[in-house]
Amino acid sequence: MATAAAARSAARPTAVLYRMVMPTHICPFGLKARHLLRAEGYQVEDHWLTTREQQDAFKREHDVATTPQAFIAGERVGGYDDLRRFFGGPVRGDETSYTPVVAVFATTALLALAASVAAFGTPWTSQAGKWFVAFSMAVLAMLKLQDIERFSTMFLNYDLLARRWVPYAYVYPFAEGLAGVLMASGRLPWLSVPVALFIGGVGAASVVKAVYIDRRELKCACVGGASPVPLGVLSLTENVMMVAMAAWVLAR
Repeated sequence: MATAAAARSAARPTAVLYRMVMPTHICPFGLKARHLLRAEGYQVEDHWLTTREQQDAFKREHDVATTPQAFIAGERVGGYDDLRRFFGGPVRGDETSYTPVVAVFATTALLALAASVAAFGTPWTSQAGKWFVAFSMAVLAMLKLQDIERFSTMFLNYDLLARRWVPYAYVYPFAEGLAGVLMASGRLPWLSVPVALFIGGVGAASVVKAVYIDRRELKCACVGGASPVPLGVLSLTENVMMVAMAAWVLAR
């Protein structure tokens, strides 16, 4: 058995990895790179750069700006993102993804159903639908407020009102969060309804113009300023949900 294991090990290709491992800092991308190489079937010659001097000397020698750096078959592949590209995996920033919005809506839907069970003993209530929209608005606002500068910059690419009045890009996430919280509580509809109608209406018009009239390919600021989500149907859905929720509250 030992011989068979040794044979399997010898048959595996070898990759050489240089990564930062210091007493006060172990590079997380180095750990990810080592794990990825092993997951792809490589034996890893794991070289630690344990001092700043070693780190700087390595970067000068190989004319690179960062570590980790991986080498396969004697050729430098690069860092963690380069390894993911080498193995055909997605890299954040390289492509768009609907995953962030799907994650938000799935979580808020489950929270709404759970709240309905807690309040009424069943998940299937009209209140659960109302909470879903309200929770979604509040969570999306929270994500925007994590880095309002990055959000506002991305938002200014397409929002019709913000491009005419820049402060609106900063007001928007606060207004969305306020409307969501008030709608979840069922309080102050005289405030939450017009806010949701206004920002939802302007948002929907902005998405329609940018995507379906001007045919621009942009990323949506709906889950914050670092979002890989493409501006399009899901962005429009967020705004339509706000308008529909406001109309529902108004009708009742």
